[in-house]
Amino acid sequence: MRIDVLFGAAEATSADLTGRVVVVIDVLRASTTIAVALANGARAVIPFDSADEVVLRSKSFERSEVRLAAERKMLAVPGVDLGNSPVEFTREVLDGKTVLFATTNGTGALLAVQGAREVVVGAYVNFSAVSALLRAALRGGTDITIVCAGRDRQFSLEDAACAGRYVRFMAKHYPALAYNDAARTAAVLERRYADDLPRLFLDAEHGRALRDAGFGADLDLCASLDAFPVVPIYQDRQITKVGPDRER
Repeated sequence: MRIDVLFGAAEATSADLTGRVVVVIDVLRASTTIAVALANGARAVIPFDSADEVVLRSKSFERSEVRLAAERKMLAVPGVDLGNSPVEFTREVLDGKTVLFATTNGTGALLAVQGAREVVVGAYVNFSAVSALLRAALRGGTDITIVCAGRDRQFSLEDAACAGRYVRFMAKHYPALAYNDAARTAAVLERRYADDLPRLFLDAEHGRALRDAGFGADLDLCASLDAFPVVPIYQDRQITKVGPDRER
């Protein structure tokens, strides 16, 4: 059994995806926002590459059934309901709704990994819930690939450290696991920061940019370990949560 990390969805090959459980991580902020949305009652989240696609697809729904969410360069796109700020994805706004969602980095990474056995959305806010699913996959002999969305197709510190947390957790339970070099590197980064997520986010270029743009509350929420214990699964072009309403 093995667990590999990719520092960008563009690196993924069919060998990295086929037959594997794939975890997509975009800590700041798409994967956090998806977990928050599903925990707060969203029926599903449907990822898209662009705001234009979000608006176009919304025409096939009753407008009251959906929330349109799109972000570029940290800010909400004009004309939609929400951006990519997880603090805005409240139960009052989302309960029972389907979210049509496009972001700068995270949704593109999700769209790039189709073909995996199962695609999971991971972050710090749902770490333990996702880790339980990954442990079950390893027990069943399924390899794991963790894909870091990164920022503007570049390496991002926060995604790599979060990937390292998953790697180190799995290593404790399965000492015989094999790893690629990126997984070992991610684990080293995670040891550096451990539970000091505020320091991680302010060391990260994207974290500082979000703080300077006025999204400090988002950083606090993204650092809230296990605060939204859902397992988002991307299947049949939509993300839903594992639970009573969706059996795996």
